Amino acid sequence: QVQLVESGGGLVQAGASLRLSCAASGGTLRNYNMGWFRQAPGKERELVADISWSGGSTSYADSVKGRFTISRDNAKNTVTLQMNSLKPEDTAVYYCAATRLSLVAMRSGTLDAWGQGTLVTVSS
Repeated sequence: QVQLVESGGGLVQAGASLRLSCAASGGTLRNYNMGWFRQAPGKERELVADISWSGGSTSYADSVKGRFTISRDNAKNTVTLQMNSLKPEDTAVYYCAATRLSLVAMRSGTLDAWGQGTLVTVSS
């Protein structure tokens, strides 16, 4: 079972950028479709972006489309989320997640691994 550790969160002002990283151990990420979820206080978990095992397919929530970019480096066993033009409503704990199943399964919340999360706070 792969273990995931996120990093890169922090406090930034609106309009700034952050780059989140997800590092895996105990397995190879090339066997997994990957995604980034977020959860803000009092709100439901939201799938922000996902990427296929090969990196050939990506999708984004409408709320982040055009501002966030998900990518992966299977050789380095990492997945990143580049976040630009951050808004206060992007404030949340961001989680990296993995599934051996399809991206459809990921979007329904069927996951094999889940990181501990990294906090992103965007001030206005």
